[in-house]
Amino acid sequence: MNQSILFPDLQDWDSQTQSVVFPVQVQGANIECLISLNRLTQLSSVVFEQNNDGLEAKALAVFEEYRFDIEEEVEMLIEQELFDEQGRVVLI
Repeated sequence: MNQSILFPDLQDWDSQTQSVVFPVQVQGANIECLISLNRLTQLSSVVFEQNNDGLEAKALAVFEEYRFDIEEEVEMLIEQELFDEQGRVVLI
């Protein structure tokens, strides 16, 4: 793992974008990252029901279970400088 890329143990659910949002620190700069429900489903094969009250908790639990894989993918995208127009790393 690249020591100049750090992943704090922080994540939150964004109901507007239907994604888990989490930060990464790259050489001291904070970059926002998002992973969509679709991408979480691809990783885990878990089916998320959109109108489910437990959607947030389920998405965060799947994120935590697959955190290492997600961080590896984000790290590769950062090294390739693949950011969206707002400077974020987005896994769709």
